[in-house]
Amino acid sequence: MTKIPFKVHYRSSPAKSKPNPNLSLISCTNLIKSCCDSGAVSAARRLFEEMTERDVVVWTAMISGYTSNNQYTNSWALFKNMLSHDVKPNAYTLSSVLKACKGLEVSPRTAHGITVKLGFDEVAHVQNALIDAYAAMGGEGVGDAMTVFEGIEERNVVAWTTMIASYARWGDARAAIRVYQRMMTQEGAESNPFTSSIAIHACASMADLTLGTQLHCSSSKSGHVHSLPVSNAIIDLYFRCNCVSEAKRYFREMHQRDLVTWNTMIARLDQCGSHEAITLLSEMSLHSLEPNCFTFTSIVSACARLALLNCGQQVHASIIRRGFSQNLQVSNALVNMHTKCGSIIDSIKIFDEMSHKDIVSYTSMMVGYGCNGYAKEAIDLFEEMTSFGIQPDPVVFIGLLSACSHAGLVDEGLTYFNRITTEYNVKPNKEVYGCVVDLLGRAGRVEEAYELIESMPFEADESIWGALLGACRVHRKKTRCRD
Repeated sequence: MTKIPFKVHYRSSPAKSKPNPNLSLISCTNLIKSCCDSGAVSAARRLFEEMTERDVVVWTAMISGYTSNNQYTNSWALFKNMLSHDVKPNAYTLSSVLKACKGLEVSPRTAHGITVKLGFDEVAHVQNALIDAYAAMGGEGVGDAMTVFEGIEERNVVAWTTMIASYARWGDARAAIRVYQRMMTQEGAESNPFTSSIAIHACASMADLTLGTQLHCSSSKSGHVHSLPVSNAIIDLYFRCNCVSEAKRYFREMHQRDLVTWNTMIARLDQCGSHEAITLLSEMSLHSLEPNCFTFTSIVSACARLALLNCGQQVHASIIRRGFSQNLQVSNALVNMHTKCGSIIDSIKIFDEMSHKDIVSYTSMMVGYGCNGYAKEAIDLFEEMTSFGIQPDPVVFIGLLSACSHAGLVDEGLTYFNRITTEYNVKPNKEVYGCVVDLLGRAGRVEEAYELIESMPFEADESIWGALLGACRVHRKKTRCRD
């Protein structure tokens, strides 16, 4: 239970408690801060409401308390209340309100206007909060953030880092790198480990090995490589650039590793299809590090990829012992692992015991049904999913159509394909069309498959033509093969 620091300043009767009248304004402000720091925000608000005198510092303490406890709506409401009482905010008030705008993902233009009106737009921490609040909006908000950034005469490392992180967050890695290079070359600002890690992650997302290697070298010269976030970003960079041996070498040379380091290695080795992902779990325990849900999701994925059912079952038992079996991502991975290893009964059991299911859960189970010859069950599961209001995507239809194809349910598969745009508003991609070509081809309806290919809104690739040619050979349609 949270202790409420200001209780000792109330009179003894809880039913008729009132603030101690001898408390000064400063003492009340400090008590409000203390309550908010300990999470007792409601207690802080009661004290705030019972104060007969409030200055800007008290208002700011309460607004900041709401923001720091993620109660952004209350923070914004109290700020408007403050303005209605003709209390002028200070720079700290506005930076807290801007953080609340970021949390709410609403435009900070109103707060920005007040900031300019009161002359606080030249204060460094307010400028940084403005950049962050605008960038949180995404889209045009990032452009607004850049406008604020360009208007700052003397930019500190926080401003640079916030702007770089904003571009990286919304997927514009090249813009993030441009800002980073400008910071380091044109304006000579000093980077910090956090800035370097963001820049390296941006290089990793572009798989730009040349630039990434340069950043690795500069981080070595500045000493930032001794920071774990930077080292973890370097490992990720080399994996994404397919330099697996370099990533493993760097990992072995690290003097310090945290859970993120091990998780990065395990996840990336899993994606490479390497058995080392599994052996790293055992090695990790020797370093007194406990795996988390992310670790187990990657390990289970590795077992699925390598079809190691016995290993997967042992990992499943470890997941249950640690209480992670109800984690959504872990459960989805377990369903996928058991289906890929042919243990469909265990997949159904795990799926049925899940307290919450998402589109990945349903897709994994449908694919499992399809691969193991249970097309009718896959169709029933699809209908159940849509009845719960989960909107299918192309991957769902790939799983459903594949199940119909393997079971020879041609008419059922075509019915769902015809409904994909009219009823579910999903735009079929090449993979979906490829499933339908395969569906028709397996049934010997080669002419229909060819007509479908001709009507596709894009050029057929090798896999689609391969499915058609395979059907021609099986059903001896030599004329269409020559065409």
